Amino acid sequence: QVQLVESGGGLVQPGGSLRLSCVASGSISTIDVMGWYRQTPGERRELVAVMSDGNTPQYADSVKGRFTISGDSGENTAYLQMNSLKPDDTATYYCNFKGLGTDWAHFDTWGRGTQVAVSS
Repeated sequence: QVQLVESGGGLVQPGGSLRLSCVASGSISTIDVMGWYRQTPGERRELVAVMSDGNTPQYADSVKGRFTISGDSGENTAYLQMNSLKPDDTATYYCNFKGLGTDWAHFDTWGRGTQVAVSS
């Protein structure tokens, strides 16, 4: 099984920055897609940023120019650098990895989320 653990959330003032991390553990052969999503109460989970092997990262229009996704495949870790944060960025942020396990089975795994609150 593959497990993901997010960290780095917290309370920040508007205009501030946070860096989220997501670390994967378990029987991983390859990670093909790393993504960050967010969700607020009563709303659907939405894509924030996603990166896949050899492709240009994709971002939600609302975060372009402010957020940057990166990853370290050797450490099975993804990051989301969030700058110029706005109150509308307040949400629970989830990471999602897709890839191949050492048993040759595909996985599509979510973390439990980390809270981000942007408020003065």
